[in-house]
Amino acid sequence: MNIANAFANRKPEEIKALLDGGQLVIYSVARPASADDPVERSGVLATFTFASPAFNGSETVPLLESNPVKATGVGTPGFARAYKPDGVTPIADFSVGPGNCEIKLSEVSTTPDYPISLKQITLPVSE
Repeated sequence: MNIANAFANRKPEEIKALLDGGQLVIYSVARPASADDPVERSGVLATFTFASPAFNGSETVPLLESNPVKATGVGTPGFARAYKPDGVTPIADFSVGPGNCEIKLSEVSTTPDYPISLKQITLPVSE
């Protein structure tokens, strides 16, 4: 997980709270070097909206407004970016995939209008 500079010194529980009502956008390949860098060469494949609160403890699946969601793009997920509720301010970037990644989805690729579910997300553990 790459945390945006504005939130780098936050505790794990504070990072989780920042996700309340925010968005998790799944992108195709070309993850930026930093969560502060713009997403330039990746297409949006799906967007999840976190509930508020997004977490009620140490669960590995956040509370979402909808899960599954319909994919909006075709491709192979490469990374995800979490945004504050404004949909503009990045919080963190996550790796996405079937292997040793921070986010696990129900599918290894997306097709527009077909459902995809978030199965697991690995966040910092509480201190």
